[in-house]
Amino acid sequence: MRYAVIADVHGNLEALEAVLKKLEEESFDALLFLGDSVGYGPNPNECIEILKKKAQVLLAGNHDLAAAGLTDTEFFNPHARTAIEWTQAVLKDENKKFLASLPIVKQMIDDDLCLVHSTPKEPEKWHYLISNWDAYKNFPFFSEKICLIGHSHVPAIIEAPPEGKINTFNIRAEITENYRYIINAGSVGQPRDGNPDAAYVLLTEDSAEIKRVSYDILLTQEKMRHAGLPDHLIERLAHGR
Repeated sequence: MRYAVIADVHGNLEALEAVLKKLEEESFDALLFLGDSVGYGPNPNECIEILKKKAQVLLAGNHDLAAAGLTDTEFFNPHARTAIEWTQAVLKDENKKFLASLPIVKQMIDDDLCLVHSTPKEPEKWHYLISNWDAYKNFPFFSEKICLIGHSHVPAIIEAPPEGKINTFNIRAEITENYRYIINAGSVGQPRDGNPDAAYVLLTEDSAEIKRVSYDILLTQEKMRHAGLPDHLIERLAHGR
């Protein structure tokens, strides 16, 4: 088992291309995408079409289903809602149908993996898993050794021993026998951990490692301004917040 894991591209073509170029230097068996190909960014169609070709497993996120008209944007903040409305207007019909066809949860039984965009507990409600307490509440809701998630845009490797306290790693962790893990792949297109570089995870049977890649943020911002997307979404890319 050797997987590259990405999430939350959010229409950021420059970030996606930078990650895929970096992955050409890595050795892995398949690319796993954990959802939210669109929303926020200026190139939703291009990102969907690349992910269709490059990812062997694809999930839908809340922004994907909102863009496809299947999730209400009532609980989106105003900036996110504006971006989704713009995305819906430019998204090709074939790509809307594709997003609507994607699952929000997938089990990979042979590799003892559970994949979900948000959380294994009530995945359709789009909860955020941010703290160790959030992780503690979610471990009972999947039976596999490892659960891969996105959604919060904050990468982390959360380890639960058979007994004792949960541990969090920000860069790398060994995969230990009889331990269980929740691994957040962070975000390709809009990191929110204070680091603006795109994130991805390399996962093997023995280890999980969070990696970062710089990309042309200024070009993405320029394209967002040209599209009339909210200033808040444009500015936050440079700060990773």
